[in-house]
Amino acid sequence: MMWLWLIFFSTSTLFPATVSGHVELRDSHDPAVRKRLDYSGVVVSLKPVPEVTEMRLQNARATMLQKNKTFSPHILPVVVGTTVDFPNADPIFHSAFSSYNGQIFDVGLYPPGSSKSVRFTREGIVRVFCNIHSSMSAVIVVLGTPYFAVTKRDGSFEIADVPTGEYEMEVFHERATEATLRSLRRRVTVGRDGLILPPLSISEAGFLPMPHTNKYGRNYPAQSDDHSIYPAARQ
Repeated sequence: MMWLWLIFFSTSTLFPATVSGHVELRDSHDPAVRKRLDYSGVVVSLKPVPEVTEMRLQNARATMLQKNKTFSPHILPVVVGTTVDFPNADPIFHSAFSSYNGQIFDVGLYPPGSSKSVRFTREGIVRVFCNIHSSMSAVIVVLGTPYFAVTKRDGSFEIADVPTGEYEMEVFHERATEATLRSLRRRVTVGRDGLILPPLSISEAGFLPMPHTNKYGRNYPAQSDDHSIYPAARQ
């Protein structure tokens, strides 16, 4: 049996509280944001300063489903040491991989009804793709803290069971530049009554979507080989 220990120390008494807030996205070209005011998918995390609690993870697991040629959820935050399962619920083969700097992995080609797994052992942003279907993408945010939340559609978020103390708040949004994300970092204090954070405004200005290649560094074919199964995908 494998155990992962993340140990944080503090000289103060711990009183779990709730940290909540609201995020708004602006300067976006995404129709979901501009037309439907969808502010979901932003990860807000709190890293203890100094580290304040003891946490033991026993084979922590999470799931990123592949169905209808889509990774779900699209944004998946996990704690360092978590194993993520990639079940294939489509009637076609998939091949999840990441060649970016968060954590490189390649689970290979696998058939419908099966699953592959990857254990994430260091903090970072892992951008996930399918080697067969260029339209498939997702992000795994690997965190060194158990205190995090993902914004809902209205931009609200809530982090429960946060011990009292000082924290470094960090934000991740896939369509924000590194400079924008750095500017949002701040020190916060969580008291016994919890904390309601001031509204966060995240600009998508300066974000440039970049096409990705397959795991061999080559461009994807103009058409995939599964159009008979997914007729709506025909061009």
